[in-house]
Amino acid sequence: MDPEAVRGLLETERDELRAQLGELTAAPRDPMASVSFGKRVGEGTSQAVERITQVDAAKKLDAKLRDVERALEKLDEGTYGTCDACGEPIGDERLEAIPWAVRCVKDATRR
Repeated sequence: MDPEAVRGLLETERDELRAQLGELTAAPRDPMASVSFGKRVGEGTSQAVERITQVDAAKKLDAKLRDVERALEKLDEGTYGTCDACGEPIGDERLEAIPWAVRCVKDATRR
């Protein structure tokens, strides 16, 4: 893969992830929209479940963002395509599928 093409793809992915995280972690516009127990049975539970789902999504996006940023660092270092854990090549097929992969398949499953 062409390093500059990879860089462009990673930078675009980074910007999109940052925007998505910004939306998920932004304070509610309506101060009354904070989680409460509500007036009806189940209303507070629904709000709490929705918030838990948002927190989980934000954690996953943040982890992916860290990998994207690490892949960009690896491009700068000249180590893009090598596993951060074992130092072996990540593999072209994996990098084509997941350009921000910083670990080989074997080490990624141990994470």
